[in-house]
Amino acid sequence: MRYIDVEWKHDFNDEPTRLVSEIGSNDYETRKLEFFPDGSVGFAFESTESLNTRLGIDVVPPLEEINSQEEFMGKTISKEQFELLWQEYVPSSS
Repeated sequence: MRYIDVEWKHDFNDEPTRLVSEIGSNDYETRKLEFFPDGSVGFAFESTESLNTRLGIDVVPPLEEINSQEEFMGKTISKEQFELLWQEYVPSSS
């Protein structure tokens, strides 16, 4: 597994400004959090989705490729950092 935290700079009120993903060994997302300008947070895993947040259908490119697009600024985070965010924003009943 790898974990990334990506800031998305844009002016769309209905799109997330931060995307935090857990990525499996096959380079597909396994869990995802999306942070929106209004303060709401969507999440997705397996067959569960909230606030229209969905797992990507394509492989997640390396951070270097993501960061080569000027609207994105991503970094690697630890599993522990991801888990803390997941515990904070995903209801335990999900």
